[in-house]
Amino acid sequence: MTRTVLIMDKQRPPGYNGYPGPQVGYPPPPAGHSGPGPAGFPVPNQPMYNQPVYNQPGGAAGIPWMPAPPPPLNCPPGLEYLSQIDQILIHQQIELLEVLTGFETNNKYEIKNSFGQRVYFAAEDTDCCTRNCCGPSRPFTLRIIDNMGREVITLERPLRCNSCCCPCCLQEIEIQAPPGVPVGYVIQTWHPCLPKFTIQNEKREDVLKISGPCVVCSCCGDVDFEIKSLDEQCVVGKISKHWTGILREAFTDADNFGIQFPLDLDVKMKAVMIGACFLIDFMFFESTGSQEQKSGVW
Repeated sequence: MTRTVLIMDKQRPPGYNGYPGPQVGYPPPPAGHSGPGPAGFPVPNQPMYNQPVYNQPGGAAGIPWMPAPPPPLNCPPGLEYLSQIDQILIHQQIELLEVLTGFETNNKYEIKNSFGQRVYFAAEDTDCCTRNCCGPSRPFTLRIIDNMGREVITLERPLRCNSCCCPCCLQEIEIQAPPGVPVGYVIQTWHPCLPKFTIQNEKREDVLKISGPCVVCSCCGDVDFEIKSLDEQCVVGKISKHWTGILREAFTDADNFGIQFPLDLDVKMKAVMIGACFLIDFMFFESTGSQEQKSGVW
């Protein structure tokens, strides 16, 4: 043993004194410290910078989180993830209690990139009475958190008219990033036959249009809502409701969506597209089976 230690000492470079001890001056966190993140959301251990995180609470185990890229100039905190992607997948989690009893629970979603890495986790924050009395037409707050447990996007949907015959007080949703700071709006545009929406920036200036099919039915196929320029002559992306199989479509309201948009689109508008997807989900696809069409305005 002595000989081995001497050999190792000879191999050390001059001036080497071993690994330094723990740094001083940083007291342990106080008792009851819950860490960062919004109340009500479990926060995992803080990850190393730019490294994916595994086993985030609220999602399936073993799915890595997307590494955080360097934030671009004037980017709201948490939206830097959107700067390097042109496609988003949104998977709603199946709630067993809701399937067995029909009791409406808060919706939860995983938001992923095209590589299957989790970008965000979204959770509805609505009281029990509102969920079960108002159904798919309910007003809601949807909180979107990143891999650090920070609430980076908040979606606010007010209570609005649910009839296509009434051209006033139509559906809309406000997108905030960070929470409390509006970055855009999705406003329903009245049309007698087609589901149409207008994408607006934080100044309520029209930026893009969304147009859906005349018959919004996901029977054995995807349903596409095209994202168009203001004159509706150029298609720049789409929001697609993916067909998930006969059993899942018939017995649950858990839906899968895909969003495609230009890579160089402003990250704020990409966040607004996420809000548009959730509004479309609640309007047209929140109910199960044959009741699906009754959840929308058409």
